[in-house]
Amino acid sequence: MDSSRILGLPDSLGQLDRTLVMGIINVTTDSFSDGGQHLDFDVALKRAKAMIDEGVDIIDLGGESTRPGAERISEQVERTRVIPLLREIVGLGAFVSVDTMRASIAEEAISAGAVLINDVSGGLADSAMGEVIAAARVPYIAMHWRGHSDHMQSVAHYGQVTHDVRDELAARIDGLLIQGVELEQIIIDPGLGFAKTSSHNWALLHDLKEIKELNRPILIGASRKHFLGELLGADGIDRPLDQRDDATVALTAMAAQAGAWGVRVHEVRGNRDAVAVVSRWQRKK
Repeated sequence: MDSSRILGLPDSLGQLDRTLVMGIINVTTDSFSDGGQHLDFDVALKRAKAMIDEGVDIIDLGGESTRPGAERISEQVERTRVIPLLREIVGLGAFVSVDTMRASIAEEAISAGAVLINDVSGGLADSAMGEVIAAARVPYIAMHWRGHSDHMQSVAHYGQVTHDVRDELAARIDGLLIQGVELEQIIIDPGLGFAKTSSHNWALLHDLKEIKELNRPILIGASRKHFLGELLGADGIDRPLDQRDDATVALTAMAAQAGAWGVRVHEVRGNRDAVAVVSRWQRKK
């Protein structure tokens, strides 16, 4: 895995010499894969417990869908969905990241025990985000982003996608540093599926070494996404969402081999196993 130091990451995670597995719990009505499944508090908590039992490293909790076409929810709805559940999951002893574009939610989440903020906008959706992250000195995932979900696919135009994404992520890093965020806090995510076509996603994965030139840990979020369904489909029909986990595990193994800091996935056990195999393969003894 990427061995770059990450400021604020719990020691027990920072000492792991392998790719981390981040398990997704979307407390939403319309997330592309599990929307509505975990909206009930007790169901979501049960899912968190199952992930812990399966060896998850970080649980990524989100209250707002960012699937293509999704409309934004209110700040209060997001708060109500996320903060009480966050406290309960932290109480189970899990490390929790919160997936939010709002600085106010990030600030409350950190106070409630979140160890990491995962912002798909990289700080572009809320200009106060960088200041909150700088003050809290917690790890921050900055994803490549070009616009909100309701119109992001309309801006999926690139000269050379990997070069453009790398340069735009570099500009985001610079912007965060100006706001006082320390370089060692920043993890980057190329944003597979966000203002990207399937061919863009594959190009980014193929040329991941160019994203690594930014010298920051990289998170890969490919779980169950459309480009996997398209690859595995037949007769112009995508493979159903619930039949994409094997492909996700394969991609996790390749991401781990390529040195990704972490993978963000819906199912934990298979991806955790893939990481274990790669980690053992890479050891000399």
